Amino acid sequence: MGMWKEFKEFAVKGNVMDMAVGIIIGGAFGKIANSLVADVVMPPIGVLLGKVNFADLKYVIQPGVDAVVDEAGTELVAAVPEVAINYGAFLQTAIDFFVIAFCVFLVVKGMNAMRRKNEAEAEAAK
Repeated sequence: MGMWKEFKEFAVKGNVMDMAVGIIIGGAFGKIANSLVADVVMPPIGVLLGKVNFADLKYVIQPGVDAVVDEAGTELVAAVPEVAINYGAFLQTAIDFFVIAFCVFLVVKGMNAMRRKNEAEAEAAK
């Protein structure tokens, strides 16, 4: 029973609740940042690069083959999926990361500036 009591104390502490709220807000922020990149940043970049959709950029290693079916509808040869290196999806994810990292940097920079300002005001008050 001692372990259960200790776990309850840990789970109810403010730090755990703050962390849970931060994770939820972080997930929502990630969706906003992904939408910013996919819906606002990437379309103009794609137009500048010749109307390219980054998600479609890939290097095909082995092209896919459709299934061969006879007149009765029996599949004679199974379909073979395409094998490709989807470097466009990777570029999209990398740009997502940089946008999110930059936004987090701005938030942390703002928080640090506010903290320094409060510390300076506290020093001045003394």
